[in-house]
Amino acid sequence: MENIKPYSKEDGTKKVQVTQMFDKIAGNYDRLNKLITFGMDRGWRKNVLNLINAQQPKNILDIATGTGDMLMLYAQGNAKEILGIDISDGMLDVARDKIKAKHPDGNVRVELGDAEQLKYEDQSFDAVSVTYGIRNFENLKQGLSEILRVLNDGGQCVILETSVPSNFIMKQGYLFYTKFIMPQWGRLFSKDKKAYSYLSDSALNFPYGEKMKSILLEVGFSKVNVLPQAGGISTIYEAYR
Repeated sequence: MENIKPYSKEDGTKKVQVTQMFDKIAGNYDRLNKLITFGMDRGWRKNVLNLINAQQPKNILDIATGTGDMLMLYAQGNAKEILGIDISDGMLDVARDKIKAKHPDGNVRVELGDAEQLKYEDQSFDAVSVTYGIRNFENLKQGLSEILRVLNDGGQCVILETSVPSNFIMKQGYLFYTKFIMPQWGRLFSKDKKAYSYLSDSALNFPYGEKMKSILLEVGFSKVNVLPQAGGISTIYEAYR
């Protein structure tokens, strides 16, 4: 997979640039993300929630939690501990406001954290999720290996990420929308003119479907299920340790 960076002509690793980018767009991210997906991402996130709730985890780690949308969904369940981590403090500030407003005395918290260098002990979590964040990893296999390490035996990893539809007509429409329309909307509503061009490019170049399944199996996961959403506009991957 090509290691695309938000600001290709500037210095800094992908991780550093991704952090800078999300710090800049954090304030508008929720509104613009719902606009770009026509609100369909809410249904796909609920599908992630249902998969995880079915396993009744006691604790959940949400990686690249961003503004905390998944945390708010998990808080409706029975998990005793819900932790979200992200490399962008700007995004986490938005998540902190949501937690303060909706779950101030609950079991939900966030902290800065690097997915590729998780600070948690081996076998610490029953479930780990990543929704629309895994394509921002600088080293995909390293990040997946860390997820596997912190999962309990039998633990569940659920990933939601963009993909490309297999249907020819849907694929052509998706490619046109992702290449041309999505970046234009990003430029209209975001202070960072390059951010949504990066998000578009990274979406089109990220491995999906059977390729992603092969990577998960190579890293060491088992029982990998590939669940296309809306004809393959996005895909959920469910894997176990």
